[in-house]
Amino acid sequence: MSDNDHNHIPELADRVPADPGRRDWFSSACIACFASGALFRAEDANALRLDEDTNLFNPCKQPLPAHLANHELILRAWDGLDATQVWDSHAHLLGVGDGNTGCWINPKMRSLLSPKLYLQKRFFLNAACVGKESEQAKSVDADYVSRLKQLMSEMPPGAKTMLFAFDYTHNVAGAIDLAKSAFHVPNKYVADVAAKNPQRFCFVCSVHPFRVSPEEADQTVAKLVADGAVAMKWLPAAMGIDPASPRCDAIYQALKKYNLPLITHAGEEKAVEGAHQQHFGNPLRLRRALDIGVKVVIAHCASVGSDVDLDQGPAGKVVSSYLLFERLMADKRYESNLFADISAVPQINRSAALSRIVARDDWAHRLVNGSDYPLPGVMPLFSVDALVERGWLLRAEGEVIKSIREYNPLMFDFVLKRSLRINGKRLANQIFESARVFRR
Repeated sequence: MSDNDHNHIPELADRVPADPGRRDWFSSACIACFASGALFRAEDANALRLDEDTNLFNPCKQPLPAHLANHELILRAWDGLDATQVWDSHAHLLGVGDGNTGCWINPKMRSLLSPKLYLQKRFFLNAACVGKESEQAKSVDADYVSRLKQLMSEMPPGAKTMLFAFDYTHNVAGAIDLAKSAFHVPNKYVADVAAKNPQRFCFVCSVHPFRVSPEEADQTVAKLVADGAVAMKWLPAAMGIDPASPRCDAIYQALKKYNLPLITHAGEEKAVEGAHQQHFGNPLRLRRALDIGVKVVIAHCASVGSDVDLDQGPAGKVVSSYLLFERLMADKRYESNLFADISAVPQINRSAALSRIVARDDWAHRLVNGSDYPLPGVMPLFSVDALVERGWLLRAEGEVIKSIREYNPLMFDFVLKRSLRINGKRLANQIFESARVFRR
């Protein structure tokens, strides 16, 4: 394939033409959809923008051309790093179940009667550059893995991506609640993908704590570790998990026993609806796991949303989720077992926290990098031009980074973070050598 070729996804749209009038229409339509809550909070809508000369949809070009692969900006991004220690700690292995993978998505995501969920699915599939779902083209799951393998082949040898499984939502009785489940990616499927590609992928399991009895928890976690799991993933708001519930204690004890980190979302969640229990994302609700001694990795540094300050009681003041996260990070009791990932932090709606995170030199050993793939391929989520305007990137750097994104969103996310300079500070090398937190 030549440098000018790209995979075409007819289900979504053609590349947006350069005509300003049509592009403005598409941009406005996109902003209206996102403002309705598809991926952003309504109050974030005013910040949405497409970079200059950037398409609404991912053009899905491949492979990375030589003039970019060997560009000084990419080479400099890897300078000073041991690639064998560079693990992308936050990536989603998604599927629709079209290849006997066991993956499942809520039927609402296939229906225009649920426009928000339908739109999310369309953007996610486009971001991952996978084809149209139809009776004639049942290859979404396989294409998703193939695309990831191709993207990772352009990384230096030894670099890996941690792929997430995702459990169903379960009710208080421990039964699967399909109506409140967003999607399901089985542990076995992710473990198999990682086992077949050990040089590039790691397996991150997912277990809803309500579905295992206290007697089963130890055996369940031990089996997952034996299958290669390097962490466990929760998204409490979507999965219906209250991290502060005693029902989680047996899983917490097993995670501690087997030294299996828990990667869990905190702050507001908009990309996945599911059970829609936003209060379960309150960072302070993770104290139960931390007090038991679980190694907890808070996704996105809780960098968007607001939560009740539970230290003031159940009716406490509503404050920034990020400020509650900072409070946990400042707690001396958790210095050895509380970590956070910086996935998605450069997104438009999270950039307010970005400058605060970069300034925290004392956090470097407790932060790990992650991409939140496939979100780097959702074009309206990032504005490189906005970062240039703030003086956080040089304009010439921004143009190269935007070009990289058209070919390899994983490399884009990595080079973007490695190139940022805010008030003279950059994200430390240590943050990108994430294997230190997860390697078994």
